[in-house]
Amino acid sequence: MVTGIKEGMAVGISQNEKGRQETGRTVTVFGLGFVGLTTALGFAETGCKVFGVDVDAERKGVLRSENVPFHEPHMEEVLKKHLNTNFFVTDDIAQAVAESVYIFYCVGTPYGTDGSADLTYLFSAIDSTLEAIRDDNFRVLVTKSTIPPSTTAEKILPYIKGKIKDTAVKAESLGVANNPEFLREGRCWEDFMEADRIVLGVNDEKSKALLKELYRPMGIPIKCVSHSTGEFIKYLSNTLLATLISYSNEMAQAADTFGGIETAEAFRILHMDKRWDGCSMASYVYPGCGYGGYCLPKDTRAFYAQAAEKGFDAQILKQVIRTNAERPARIAEKIAANLKHTVQAEHKKTDAGTVGILGLSFKPGSDDVRDTPALKVIQALKRLGCTNIIGYDPIAMEEFRRRYPDAGILYAGSMQEAYEQSDVVAIVTAWEEFRKAPGLGEKAVIDCRYML
Repeated sequence: MVTGIKEGMAVGISQNEKGRQETGRTVTVFGLGFVGLTTALGFAETGCKVFGVDVDAERKGVLRSENVPFHEPHMEEVLKKHLNTNFFVTDDIAQAVAESVYIFYCVGTPYGTDGSADLTYLFSAIDSTLEAIRDDNFRVLVTKSTIPPSTTAEKILPYIKGKIKDTAVKAESLGVANNPEFLREGRCWEDFMEADRIVLGVNDEKSKALLKELYRPMGIPIKCVSHSTGEFIKYLSNTLLATLISYSNEMAQAADTFGGIETAEAFRILHMDKRWDGCSMASYVYPGCGYGGYCLPKDTRAFYAQAAEKGFDAQILKQVIRTNAERPARIAEKIAANLKHTVQAEHKKTDAGTVGILGLSFKPGSDDVRDTPALKVIQALKRLGCTNIIGYDPIAMEEFRRRYPDAGILYAGSMQEAYEQSDVVAIVTAWEEFRKAPGLGEKAVIDCRYML
């Protein structure tokens, strides 16, 4: 079994391997494009010995002549500094792999006609690596190429396992990880050497220790997560950027449809909003139960309706409204599944179980319950057969009771009371006090606000 298939497998680093790591800190990088060359030279800058491998003979020739085959600030001077001292462009894959503890894959993963990632170049580089291994030294194979979530678990690990089955390569001598890049063309060197964070998708302790040691000289925060989480974070970043750009373009199209709008000036004034001008975006770019309150539901619908009336179907905004409308039902399904599991374990009927809803206002710090996701979650739970519901909110219970007299729930006087009278508890509004809910006992606490 390839190291990393078992979650959290603890494997120590032998003294022999520690010595090899400390004296060598040698890296092989497959692929010398924007990402690969930046990665290779970045590690060379920290004192590593780095071998660069590429299938493009012309690119290798350009690099060997101390030139960078694309425009990227600072890279040429760094290349001249490290070429043939710390960084070596090589055709001898056997030597590179023999000396390396770390094998990084920075090859292309283009999308096919159906949009899926093409792993041909990645698997070819892995093949070259496995064919070159002639010893039992531990190596960690690190995918830096962008790959969709679950690729390591469902494709790379099985591929490696199948390839080494009939070879002398020992599974326990291989670690597998991913290390997504967050480089902007034109700022690659800056983004690598002064990164906000380093993400390691790694499931075994041996690879984790080695990779943390490799990156330690850079002094950048390191976040170790599961294989699939590492892959997901990269797409989380890129799809957000794509959505923001597309949203801006859709709004510009809407402005043209309305007419009489100074679009550029409108966006410049938008950028002055303190909620995102130099401030944290975490309050908005974070999952929950859907938006509520008075303004967002009203304004998104009104804007979409007005644009449609004038002949422009704002598809992103339409999907925003749809996603928000469907979100409480998905949350309710999660709660109901946990309730069913709990009451079945206690040999009860599902409709005999009780759900505790923590939070009734549409957001913390307010008693506003207009269009609150809590009501929609409660209504969806009832449609799923969860009829026993008890709610608690630090300040919004009376307002909720007044505005929704037919909600059909009971009310608790405290979080503790709601917890004690429920089989499962769901955090629906992100009040700070609800962070303490898991400490109240052994019952399931469903974190619908992703705050724990």
